[in-house]
Amino acid sequence: MGLFITGTDTGVGKTHTLTQLLRLLRSVGVSCAGMKPICCGDRHDAELLLAASGSGFSLDEINPVTLKTPAAPLAAALVEKVNINIEALLNVFALLQSRVDQVLVEGVGGWLVPIRPDYFVADLAVDMKLSVLVVAQNRLGCLNHTALTVQSVVDHGLNCVGVVLNEPLLQSNMATETNADVLRRIIGPPVLPGLTEKTDGFSGSWKQLIEALLGAKIDTNVN
Repeated sequence: MGLFITGTDTGVGKTHTLTQLLRLLRSVGVSCAGMKPICCGDRHDAELLLAASGSGFSLDEINPVTLKTPAAPLAAALVEKVNINIEALLNVFALLQSRVDQVLVEGVGGWLVPIRPDYFVADLAVDMKLSVLVVAQNRLGCLNHTALTVQSVVDHGLNCVGVVLNEPLLQSNMATETNADVLRRIIGPPVLPGLTEKTDGFSGSWKQLIEALLGAKIDTNVN
C-alpha cells in the first residue's frame, strides 16, 4: 500500500506535505516510510523524509538515486553521463513496501518531469501502481496547473485522491482567495487544506482520505 505525492510544479510543498503526513500516520500507529526515488542537487528532501519515517531505514533506501546537478533528472543524468535504472528504483520501493504498512513516495518536480527520454515521473507512479495526491501552491496560475495535472493523472489510469492546496507564500489577492472554491467546482478530487506542524489530528477531509487509503477507521486516541 502507499501513495504517490506529485506537484503542479517544483517548490509547491511536496516534501513538507509528505513529512507532515508521515508524522500524523505514525501518531495513530501506522508503520510508514517516505521515499524520494530521485534527488537532484542535494539530498535535503530525502533527509527530511528519513527523519519523519520509522526507525531502521538508511538514506540510500529512502533515496536510491542521487544526482549532483540541480536540474530535471534527465538533464542531470545527461550532464553526469549516467543512466537512471528504473528497475532498481522499483526494487527498492518493493523492499520498503515489504517492511511497512504504507510507503509514501515523493516525485521529483512536477508530474511530467522527464527521468529518461521515454520515461516520466508519471510513468514511475504508474509502475508503482499507486494512487496520487497532487500538491499545489495557492497562487496565480494554480487553477490551470492543477487542472492539467489532475487530468493527466486520470489519463494515466491512476486514481487522484485529492489536491492539497498549500497557503500562499505572498500576500493574499483575488486569485488566492478564490482558488480553493473554483477548484472544487472544476475538478473531481477533494481539495484539502495544507498540513502544518501544528496539525495534531485529522480534519474531516484528511481523515476520509487516510481512512480510504488504509481501508480502516483511524483511532485518533492512539499515541
